[in-house]
Amino acid sequence: MPGLIRRLLGCVVLSATVLSSAVAAERAVLRVGILQFGTVSWELDVMQRHGLAEREGIEVRLVPLALKDAANVAIQGGEVDIIANDWIWVSRMRSEGSDYAFAPYSQAVGGISVRPDASVTQFADLKGKRLGVAGGALDKSWLLLRAYARRTVGEDAATFLRPQFAAPPLLNELVMRGELPAAMNFWHYTARLSAAGMAELITMPQILAGLGIEDELPLVGWVFRAGWANQNAAAIEGFLRASDAAKALMLESDAVWEELRPLMRAENEETFVALREGFRAGIPRTGVEDAERVATRVFDILAAEGGEALVGKARAIAPGTFWRGGGSR
Repeated sequence: MPGLIRRLLGCVVLSATVLSSAVAAERAVLRVGILQFGTVSWELDVMQRHGLAEREGIEVRLVPLALKDAANVAIQGGEVDIIANDWIWVSRMRSEGSDYAFAPYSQAVGGISVRPDASVTQFADLKGKRLGVAGGALDKSWLLLRAYARRTVGEDAATFLRPQFAAPPLLNELVMRGELPAAMNFWHYTARLSAAGMAELITMPQILAGLGIEDELPLVGWVFRAGWANQNAAAIEGFLRASDAAKALMLESDAVWEELRPLMRAENEETFVALREGFRAGIPRTGVEDAERVATRVFDILAAEGGEALVGKARAIAPGTFWRGGGSR
């Protein structure tokens, strides 16, 4: 009898193993290109750690990339299925004949941080001062600031102040050392400056409000080919649902963030809290239709400031830029 029980248990274990392998084999595999040490990896870690992708019947495979341009090259070369990018790039690519689509992911965009000893309490006080700027002369935040300056102080920010373009980590270091009085950096670097005692002079929502845009604007999102998504509708919709579920956990649970601590590389508790709250503040609350409506207005501003170098030859945001689900083109 004991031998029979062992054989029966062995059959049960074998059957369970075969069934598990069959289920895993049926899962759609999505290759997601992510920047090493980027904040997007936090959400993907939550998605995988809590089985949110598996629940949707998909397997997410992370493809680490070194630079933002590498992500663009990877998706164009078919090495990955999904990357994080902005709708401006998607619109330009669509206007040139590609079929990329954008699903909103985050509205977190950095603002201007100033040193407490810089004698700067309002934007007008930056006149003639150096401002560190991340992302280069065609960065969307810088272009929106140029438009904001025209509207508020009557002069292009490019001449009103002295921009100094540099990599995000270097900008933070220069501000901390007192070699720059202010910097306009990406949101997670801005959060680190805030944790270190730097004052936030102006945020992106305030810049947009100064341009007459009061609504939320998700600038960063999941980017993929619409043709591929239509052929893999269940997989992409499952991924987007898993993404939403991960953000819901990150919004509601502090315990989830404790699990993320090693990945965040926060120097201290103040930085950890600033990064956590900055991410939470960037979670979109509006639907795709509202986001597209606001993006259409912002496109006009960016096109006027950045010209063809930024948006290509398009005169309006390309139709189909925002993903509306299966059947989108």
